[in-house]
Amino acid sequence: MTASPADRLPATFNRLAWSNLAAQSAEQIALAAAPIVAVLLLGVGEGQTGLLQTALTLPFVLFAIPAGLLADRMSRRALMAGAEALRALSLLLTLALIWWGMLTLPLLALLGFVAVCGTVAYSVAAPSLVPSLVASNQLGAANARIELARTVAFAGGPAIGGALVGMVGAAPAFGAAAALSIVAVICLAGLSEPARVSVQRRKPMQDIAEGLSFVARHPYLRPVFVTQFIFGAAAFMILAIFVPYAVRHLGLSAAGIGITLAMYGAGMVVGALAATRVMQRLPFGTVIALGPVTGFVASLVMALTIWWPYPVLAGLSFFLLGVGPILWVISTATLRQSVTPPSLLGRVSAINILSYGARPIGTGIAAVIGGLYHAEACLYLAVAGFAWQALVILNSPAVALTRQPDMVGDVDGCASTQA
Repeated sequence: MTASPADRLPATFNRLAWSNLAAQSAEQIALAAAPIVAVLLLGVGEGQTGLLQTALTLPFVLFAIPAGLLADRMSRRALMAGAEALRALSLLLTLALIWWGMLTLPLLALLGFVAVCGTVAYSVAAPSLVPSLVASNQLGAANARIELARTVAFAGGPAIGGALVGMVGAAPAFGAAAALSIVAVICLAGLSEPARVSVQRRKPMQDIAEGLSFVARHPYLRPVFVTQFIFGAAAFMILAIFVPYAVRHLGLSAAGIGITLAMYGAGMVVGALAATRVMQRLPFGTVIALGPVTGFVASLVMALTIWWPYPVLAGLSFFLLGVGPILWVISTATLRQSVTPPSLLGRVSAINILSYGARPIGTGIAAVIGGLYHAEACLYLAVAGFAWQALVILNSPAVALTRQPDMVGDVDGCASTQA
């Protein structure tokens, strides 16, 4: 059945969707290429690659909130285009340094840090822009389209980046990523951003406090944030210990580990493709609950491998970790966009990205517990974490929603000419 004209996503949103696909692909290719280049071209060891990875993740913690503030104070299209152009410039500089034989680990880390700063600003502004481009009843489908692009990039980007470095060298990988970033900017250039309501400018800390207070006091958004934070920590406990656990306990080879981990990406793709139909057929709150509950089931399946060390169980666990949480991301993004005033959307989106800070917490806990008591203890602890996050969301009013909430507007302010 073809979509009716009323159901089709508008052309303006489609430009954003294509820009998002190009930007997400550029990010994943560059993130995959950087550590490979560090090892093969610069000859660094594990400790130094760990420092490189830290440099590539710090911007999410350091600049999410400032990026959200910018997204609420200026044109979101302009912010995204500028951020993507910044990433393209850093990638081109990396490419030039490789060609000139002048690349060093500190320069690779610095340019990677700058590129990820662009990623953060783009990632904060994009979901803030979506509600102004589509009708309220199209938010779920629009978010599913955005998330599908991210999923495709997440699944294919690392493989493409690694293949490019392996077959034709480091420079073409960064060149391809830079080209995709430029495509993302070009797509945004033709996007018309509707005018927004202007609000009184205050000191930055006041605006940031307003966003934090809104999330902390909101009956739907507060448990969503807490659930997502706990989920992130529990999931990365499993990811941190899985490779040595798979070799020692499941008897998997490197290829087997790769296939098993690929089930996570497969689950994400299936969930993103099914999201629109699922959200049309199930109560809105039920869809929100599916992700945390599926995550808990996935942790139980992984824990079963302690007693029954079958690789197929580990693959099923990763598939469930992909399919359920994608429904969570899409449904909670729709919820956030519906209940947040447009003038706050940037800051609220940024606070959501701050939940990524749970990931190093999860890996740190896994390092300590795994070192003291082996990987099995981490898997049991992950089950407890997933049970906790499921209880948080199941006891929240969000799961009682029968439909997507009506979109709210800004109470104060006058029409803005910002675009």
